[in-house]
Amino acid sequence: MSQPRPLIAGNWKMNGLRSQLDEIARIRDGVARLPAHVDFALLLPATLLVEAAQLCRGSRLAIGGQTCHAAASGAHTGDISAEMLKDAGASLVLVGHSERRLACGETDAAVQAQAAAALRGGLGIVICVGETAEERANGRTLEVVGRQVKGSLPHPLEAGRLTLAYEPVWAIGTGLTPTPGDVAEVHEFIRVQLGHLLGRSGAMVRLVYGGSVKPANAAELMAVAHVDGALVGGASLRATDFLAIAAAYGPPA
Repeated sequence: MSQPRPLIAGNWKMNGLRSQLDEIARIRDGVARLPAHVDFALLLPATLLVEAAQLCRGSRLAIGGQTCHAAASGAHTGDISAEMLKDAGASLVLVGHSERRLACGETDAAVQAQAAAALRGGLGIVICVGETAEERANGRTLEVVGRQVKGSLPHPLEAGRLTLAYEPVWAIGTGLTPTPGDVAEVHEFIRVQLGHLLGRSGAMVRLVYGGSVKPANAAELMAVAHVDGALVGGASLRATDFLAIAAAYGPPA
């Protein structure tokens, strides 16, 4: 069975004004020169989606949203549906990021419903999982990640449209990163769990690492077994940093 195509995705979070469309254009032009076996994406605030999607049409840089509501439409003030994201030009969406799990109270069941909505709306999905510092200190990393994976996967599942991002909560925006051995342990655990849950198709789910990924540590992290790319936070706001991380994935094996 073939391996998942690597993905390097940048999550801009609540950052980005129209004045930064030039930075998106620089990223678009830069990824065109990188290895053809890698996919690239930016997950942008909704206010930038239409113009960014137009800017990147026909390029190798996909544009995605950062969350979606489980419903296709309705009385949900301030929310955005998968269908709206698709209509704006997005091709994928991030769900279950720890910042939304913690700040907005999103449960595994809510993330699962959002992921199912993304499939219904014709989008690819990036589902985030990861433990807090306290959970890691108490030896509960695999328990927490395993629960999140099992509870967040949509049904029915299309493995080819799914990416799982392991983002230890304590590493996001802190400058701290787990050791390559720590990452390898969690990614191997997730891969085995996907095999139990999905059978052979579990091998086609992309597993990317996120959490203080930067040019200085990207190559080391991307070399870890079962790491199929990266979910990049603050460094993705700068074309030079994002492209340096993207280039670190290297040639196909």
